[in-house]
Amino acid sequence: MALKTKEQYLSSLRELGHRVFIQGEKVASVPDHPISRPPAMAMAETYQQAEQEDMKPLFTAQSHLTGETINRFTHIQHNIEDLVKKILMLREMGRKTACCFQRCAGLDCMNSVYAITYDLDQEYGTRYHDRFVDFMKYIQSNDYLPAACMTDSKGDRSLPPSKQEDPDQYVHIVAEKKGGIVVRGAKMHTTGGVNSHEIIVMPTRALQEEDKDYAVAFAVPANTEGVTFIYGRQPSDTRRLEQNRSDTGNLYYGGCESMVVFDDVFVPEERIFMKGEYPFAGRLVELFAAHHRASYGGCKVGVGDVLIGAATAIAEAHGTDKSAHIKDKIAEMIHLNETLHAGALASAGKGYRTPSGAYAVDHLMANVCKLNITRFPFDISRLAQDIAGGLLVTMPSLDDQDNPEIGPYVKKYLVGKSGVDSEKRVRILRLIENITLGTGAVSYLTESIHGAGSPQAQKIMITRLADIESAKSCAYKLCGL
Repeated sequence: MALKTKEQYLSSLRELGHRVFIQGEKVASVPDHPISRPPAMAMAETYQQAEQEDMKPLFTAQSHLTGETINRFTHIQHNIEDLVKKILMLREMGRKTACCFQRCAGLDCMNSVYAITYDLDQEYGTRYHDRFVDFMKYIQSNDYLPAACMTDSKGDRSLPPSKQEDPDQYVHIVAEKKGGIVVRGAKMHTTGGVNSHEIIVMPTRALQEEDKDYAVAFAVPANTEGVTFIYGRQPSDTRRLEQNRSDTGNLYYGGCESMVVFDDVFVPEERIFMKGEYPFAGRLVELFAAHHRASYGGCKVGVGDVLIGAATAIAEAHGTDKSAHIKDKIAEMIHLNETLHAGALASAGKGYRTPSGAYAVDHLMANVCKLNITRFPFDISRLAQDIAGGLLVTMPSLDDQDNPEIGPYVKKYLVGKSGVDSEKRVRILRLIENITLGTGAVSYLTESIHGAGSPQAQKIMITRLADIESAKSCAYKLCGL
C-alpha cells in the first residue's frame, strides 16, 4: 500500500495504542477526543488531498526508492521542481485547513537525515544511509507519518548538554546493549507527534567531543515502550469540549504540539542514524533548519490566504469594503503574504543537489523567508483585527441566539448590512478570532516566531551566509579605492 486513504489513516491512528495524556488524563483514541480530534483531522487532510484527482500532481510523487506513487509528504526531493511543488503543496494545505497541519516537519526531517547520513558514511565508513533508505522504503510503502523531534528541554541554556546539572535535559545515550542503544530525555514542541506513526529524533544544536553521547539520531515507532506524549495547551482549546463547537471559529481543524518523553527507550541498531559523530550534529541541524524555514513560506501563506479572505468577507458584511482605507489594508495584507511566498519559492528555485542526490533549498533565502515570517503574519493579523472591529473580542456566543429571552436582542443588534444576519457575521468574526487570538494563533503567530528557530537564529545564519566581502569589494571598486 503506497497511498493510504483518509479513513485508513484515522483507523491506523486509533489502533496505534501510544501513550498520550491530555490535561492529566490518558487518552484512549486521539482522533476521537474532542480536544485532539481537530488536529488529527488536519493531518488526515494530507491523505485526503492525495486522493483527489485534481490534486494528485501536487500531493503525490514517484519514489526514487520503490518506483511507487507515494504521498509527497514522504518524498525525498530530487530536483528543483520537487522543492517548488512542496512549497505549493504546503500553501494549498494551509488554505484547506487554516492551521498547522503538522506534516511538513517530518518531511523536512526525512530529507535532512537522508542527505546527512550519506555524508556521515563518506566520512566515517558507517552504514547509516543504508539504514535510513530502508526506513524510508518502509515509510513510503505504508504511507506512514513520522514526526520530527528536535528541540530538547535544554535546562540551563548557558551550558552545553554535557555540563547540565541534570544530564537528561538533552536526549542522550545512557547505555549500549546488544543490538542497540538506550536513550533518555525529552523533546519539546513536537508538531503532530500524537498524530504520527513514527518519531525521528535529531540533535538540537552543534556539539563538541564532550557532548558526543548527545549526538544521536534515530527513529522509533510512536508506541514504543518508554515513549510518552504530553499534549500542549492552546488558547481557548476547551471550547472544543462544548456541545456547540461553533465558537471555536475553525469548526474542523487545528494544530497540536506535545512534549515527548523518552524514559530509557531501547533503539535497535537498524534504526540508529547517528551515534556519537558530534561534528555532524550542527550540519544536520542547519540543513533541517533551511528546509523547514522555507516551508513556512508555504503553510503560513496558506493560512494568510484564509485570513485575508475572512477580513474581506467581514468588510463586505459591515458594508465597509468600498472604503479606501479598507482597500488599502487588504492590499497591504496581500503584499505581505505574497512576499513571504516569494521568499520560499526563491529558496526552492535556487536549490542545489547534495552529494546524496537529494536536493536542498538555498540556505540564505530560506533564512530570509523565515525572518520575514517572524514579522509579517503579525502585521497581517493586526490589519485583519483592524478591519474586523472591536466586536471581534466582545461578541456574545452563538448559543445566546438560541436563548428565547435574549436571542432576539442578539439577532437584532448583531446584524451587518442589509442581507447579512447576525450568525453570518459572528461566524466570520470567530474565524478571524481563531487565527489571530485562539487555537489557530498558536500555529499562525507564535509558531511563526519560534517554529524552525527563533528570529535570532535566522539573523545569525543570514549574517554568516551573506557574501559581505564581495559586496565590500564592489563598493571599494566603485568609489575608486
